[in-house]
Amino acid sequence: MDIDYSRPRLPAGNTATHLMKIIALLFMFVDHSGKALFGNMQEMRILGRIAFPIYAWCMVVGLCYTRSVPKYLGRILLTGIISQPLYMVALNHRWNEPNIFLTLFLGLCAMWGIKEKKWGSQFWAPVVCVCLATLLNVDYGWRGVMLFILLWAVRDSRSGIAAVMVAFFLFWGASYSVTKSLFGIPLQIGSLPAFLSGPLSAFLRMETYALLSLPFILIRFPNDLKTPRWLSYALYPAHLAVIWICLLLQKGIG
Repeated sequence: MDIDYSRPRLPAGNTATHLMKIIALLFMFVDHSGKALFGNMQEMRILGRIAFPIYAWCMVVGLCYTRSVPKYLGRILLTGIISQPLYMVALNHRWNEPNIFLTLFLGLCAMWGIKEKKWGSQFWAPVVCVCLATLLNVDYGWRGVMLFILLWAVRDSRSGIAAVMVAFFLFWGASYSVTKSLFGIPLQIGSLPAFLSGPLSAFLRMETYALLSLPFILIRFPNDLKTPRWLSYALYPAHLAVIWICLLLQKGIG
């Protein structure tokens, strides 16, 4: 069978990006609230792992359908700049610790370079973006930008997306400790036979919980929300402002 290489490789997963961005923002709000307001509560931080892969997939879908990548990049960069002061006061970060929108910016640049293939950009653009992610100390680091690159490579295959996600987050999670308990219930992993405890512990590391995002990415929603474009961008600084206000109230009450 002949393969038609001229056919555009459209995303095989969920394309309801307006709804997915709101879902990702809710999980991110839970994560950031757990960190800032509830003493780094583990269960809330675990739920927060769902947000970043959803955002990454939304960027893949966005690059497939956007009419202007430069304008897309501009919106992301502007949101990141506006959000940075709130990111610092709400989550106790410094100016040289940029928020997630710089990671999204570099991830989109890497994918755009691969897509356009201008002056060899499919080779140098992802390398430059990965290096910049390390130099600029972006949120999720160089691994975060690599997730964009890998998802772009398998965007038209559900099985490919699942395989990349499982391999990527098992590898990433390997550097994190195993979760010993959830909601006060101990997880007796060590008492299991070795052939069970090894694989199970691999799936109970902090970053590996990002695999919980797979249903949102792979299952197509029947409908998307009809929301203004600016809303998904405005919600990010808005949620940081809410957390900051809650912090101020906590200190006032204390």
